Amino acid sequence: MAEARIYKRPQSAMQSGQAHTDEWVLDFVPAEAKKADPLMGWSGSGDTRQQVKLSFESSEAAQAYAAKYGISARVHTVPAKRLKLQAYADNFR
Repeated sequence: MAEARIYKRPQSAMQSGQAHTDEWVLDFVPAEAKKADPLMGWSGSGDTRQQVKLSFESSEAAQAYAAKYGISARVHTVPAKRLKLQAYADNFR
């Protein structure tokens, strides 16, 4: 049976935008460890499921997909964002 993770797509570290952060992603847990190729030295494995990432509008839709195809999936929830509000003048106190 295939194992998968369901999580909310994180915000990109390179931009402050919110594009695609409302999507939920289902990706498969690696079935085997990566190993170095003896000729080129690149790391890789024979597990092709690692290349698959499916996007969904909600975690419920991702869970329904996993249940339909017999994939045991674990949902990783996102902690609530806490904003630290402070004025610029507080830096000089």
